[in-house]
Amino acid sequence: MRPLPNGWMEELVRLRRDIHAHPELAFQETRTSDLLAAELARYGLEVDRGLAGTGIVATLRSGSSSRAIALRADMDALPVAELNDVAHASTKQGVMHACGHDGHSAMLLGAARRLAAHPDFDGTVHFVFQPAEENEGGGRVMVEGGLFERFPVDAVYGLHNWPGLAVGRIAVHPGPVMAAVDLFDITLSGRGAHAAMPHQGDDPIVAAGALITAIQTIVSRTTDPAEPVVLSVTRIEGGAASNIVPARVVLHGTCRHYGSTTSAVVEGRLRQLVEGTASTHGLSGTLAYDRRCPATINSPEPAARAIDAARATVGETAVDTDLPPSMGCEDFAHMLKVKQGCYVWLGNGPAENGRTLHSANYEFNDEILPIGVDYWVQLVRRCLPKAAA
Repeated sequence: MRPLPNGWMEELVRLRRDIHAHPELAFQETRTSDLLAAELARYGLEVDRGLAGTGIVATLRSGSSSRAIALRADMDALPVAELNDVAHASTKQGVMHACGHDGHSAMLLGAARRLAAHPDFDGTVHFVFQPAEENEGGGRVMVEGGLFERFPVDAVYGLHNWPGLAVGRIAVHPGPVMAAVDLFDITLSGRGAHAAMPHQGDDPIVAAGALITAIQTIVSRTTDPAEPVVLSVTRIEGGAASNIVPARVVLHGTCRHYGSTTSAVVEGRLRQLVEGTASTHGLSGTLAYDRRCPATINSPEPAARAIDAARATVGETAVDTDLPPSMGCEDFAHMLKVKQGCYVWLGNGPAENGRTLHSANYEFNDEILPIGVDYWVQLVRRCLPKAAA
């Protein structure tokens, strides 16, 4: 890893902690966007704002090549109340950078500064600062808003800090790295009744219990055992008093997987179970199934370049290419649906004492800032090499 020039590390830490102290939720990243845009302009980049509301695309050109790549970082925080006792803790009640997007933005900002100071590449780099990664589809909104029409690229790259992976290690997955997310809502409706006279109504709570049990058979008996699938009922709504059998129960849940075929199988079987269970219990049943985000799947050639850049950054033995993918989701997948690219994990250190992603005790590790900066720089040099003299 190449160290940052004198004073840069301290400035980068200050910027990261400033963003952390002032977190903003999806599509509300106004202050964060203003701060980043001002810094990028100070480095001499062309700064374009307004895509997906608060999004930024900063452009740096060098040489004469028509090749171009995009590097992406996310900016939004989560609706989590921070529990860390640090000087730069969130100043906004109930909102926190619990996933490290403050660090991601700082690393990409550092890379832009370093490349602007030493543009030893041939082509164009677009630095994409994306809003609303956390379950709000900011990546999709940027793509639908014309990201790659306005800023054409050959490939797009992203990274995420990864608690549990040691500092100084980078994981690159040639192929699937993060799962697709489907969301579903099931409604069971009938006649309500007094709890002492349940025979006068239809009991959707009993039906919901039967349905939840039946849903567990989808993964164990319907989908291919060789295909990773997680199917979970995560929320139940029904009833308002202990002496009333409600007329309606709603079940909410999610399915995580890596392929559209699996998604179709799960939806089809889920629909059969909803309709069958409702009919058995004398109820009406409906299913709303939403394919919210596709799987994040790295392309072979960009993954090979990322592996090369990672090895140049942390050394050959510190790059993992065989870690299992995660069933978590990443809306960078929307960019990979239309452009080839690669998404890597950057070790954030031990995931202990609750310091995991989306935890109120999570803390981005400032030690990895220069590693992330150098990885981006090494990647640009490999994707956009200067011609040999």
